[in-house]
Amino acid sequence: MKPKFKSYIKSRKKFSHIIYKKNGYKASITINREKKLNCLDLTTITELTTAFKDASWDDDISVIILTGAGKRAFSTGADLDEQQEYFLGNPADYYKWMYEFIQLHEVMRNVGKPTIARLNGMTVGGGNELNMSCDLAIAADHVIIRQVGAARGSVAAAGATQFLPLLVGDRRAREILFLCEEISAEKALEWGLVNQVVPYDRLDEAVEIMAEKLHHKLPECLRYAKQHLNFWRDLSWHTTIGHARDWLAIHNLSAEVKEGISSFNRKKRPDYEKIRKNYGKK
Repeated sequence: MKPKFKSYIKSRKKFSHIIYKKNGYKASITINREKKLNCLDLTTITELTTAFKDASWDDDISVIILTGAGKRAFSTGADLDEQQEYFLGNPADYYKWMYEFIQLHEVMRNVGKPTIARLNGMTVGGGNELNMSCDLAIAADHVIIRQVGAARGSVAAAGATQFLPLLVGDRRAREILFLCEEISAEKALEWGLVNQVVPYDRLDEAVEIMAEKLHHKLPECLRYAKQHLNFWRDLSWHTTIGHARDWLAIHNLSAEVKEGISSFNRKKRPDYEKIRKNYGKK
């Protein structure tokens, strides 16, 4: 009998931006950037990808849980400090960065095991795209969910434009992406963005119960069910993500991005009238 190839990575590997733990049949991956609202820089993205790959390889793991550190945020999406320093105004490197974010979503969708998003706080932008790339989601009752691209100079084309219509329907998806308004946990439950909403002090208990239910199912059947359920996601994703990557890289040179980021830094509303006045002018 051949020995098992136990793990994709060495168990001794240390992470700087995430916490990765295994407890029995559960693998827990925590974005550990609480002071920065668990936003996603390149290091965080690559560490998340590595942890998901490891959990996929480990046959002792049957459920993967993704969450954020603390109570304020699950994740607020891309790290704008890193974006401004390295990628905005630099389409060639933004294009490379986008590849890593795409790969994380690919790995999450194809780990062959059920994944649970433990939503512990604000779930915004790319953070909500991570939520949607998980199979199931349980939210604390103080959580708000929001897409912000159209208000800040981007398009949420790394999961939101593809998956929101499947989860909440076309009209609601357009409302979320066009208006960029906060969605309460209760509304997220009503609309189908999450499976459960519980008080924060019961969040771990609810996740444990769901994980145990998933553990007591047949792993090969779960894996193949997930593969079939991914059909519409795969179809929408693979027909859009390549040109989304290209467009977003080129678009980061635009006046819309400059205004969106500078207004965010000033903690002010973007000057939408100025952008519209100059729209189409050279």
